[in-house]
Amino acid sequence: MSTTTPPRERPKRAAGRASTTTARTHGAGGTSGAATAGGRSGSRHNQRWLAWIFLAPTILGMGLFTLVPIVASVVLAFFRWDIISAPSFVGFDNFSEVVQDPTVRVSFLNTIVFVVVAVALQLGLALALAVMVQEKMPAWLRVFFRSAFFFPLILSAASVSIFMRYLFNEQFGVVNWFLSLVGIPAVPWLTTPGGSAAVVILVYVWQNFGFSFLLFIGGLASIPVETYEAAAIDGATGWRKHLHVTLPLLSPTTLVASVMAIISALQVFDQPYVLTRGGPGDSTRTAVMVIFESAFQRLEFGQASAIGVLLTLIIMAITAAQFRLSKRFVFYQ
Repeated sequence: MSTTTPPRERPKRAAGRASTTTARTHGAGGTSGAATAGGRSGSRHNQRWLAWIFLAPTILGMGLFTLVPIVASVVLAFFRWDIISAPSFVGFDNFSEVVQDPTVRVSFLNTIVFVVVAVALQLGLALALAVMVQEKMPAWLRVFFRSAFFFPLILSAASVSIFMRYLFNEQFGVVNWFLSLVGIPAVPWLTTPGGSAAVVILVYVWQNFGFSFLLFIGGLASIPVETYEAAAIDGATGWRKHLHVTLPLLSPTTLVASVMAIISALQVFDQPYVLTRGGPGDSTRTAVMVIFESAFQRLEFGQASAIGVLLTLIIMAITAAQFRLSKRFVFYQ
């Protein structure tokens, strides 16, 4: 006697099979999604470790050769140490001695005067040449002058200073030889306070203005041509165009160039040391030269560190003042 499934039970079995199939499908999909998510997480984790591996040499180098020396210099400023004997804590004695030392005061004054004159010449010359090269020269000649003006910057400052010392020598220098051709007597460039200071400034500006020149070239290239066309329609031509259009729109570049130029000039060492050794007298002695002499000639590392800390504070104060004033004098497009 055969048994037959009641009609009402067949749809229930079909629904059961469908639900089972759907559950299996969803289970497989969930497993696949979890596997995909796990793979992405593992890939991101590997990429993070790879990034740290590539960054490790830079971070380690900056930590060992930048951060550690800065911290050590600040700490050493409160100690008296000559390498031979053990360091002894003296508190702020090094700073009081530095402030009272006339040589240190003269060196800081010389540095400030040098910064004012050298930075003004550097930025003025770089801006004038950048405007001339960008506007009045064909492309191939523009590329040539960009390379020519930047070339002195890649040379060794000591090598350039040695070469310039021979050029400005009073007895057999090429500069005095050319002056003698027009009847001008020999000028004691490196043996008088005024002449030695002028030579140090000229050599420094000649070697460093190329960087500011390239910054101004980039800034001029970013000024839209339409702005100059609109200014020309309003009657701004020649120097008025540069006064009312170029200088305001170039102010962000000028800020960057001035900040970097002042920081570099405050740390000048190679040119005065090689050209004049700080002489005659103390007329060309700079703050960094006093740091060098205190540390490596007199072995007063604590006093040298104190001078370095003071110079760093001066640099930070001047830079902060520049950025504070930039809110009033810098215009962004």
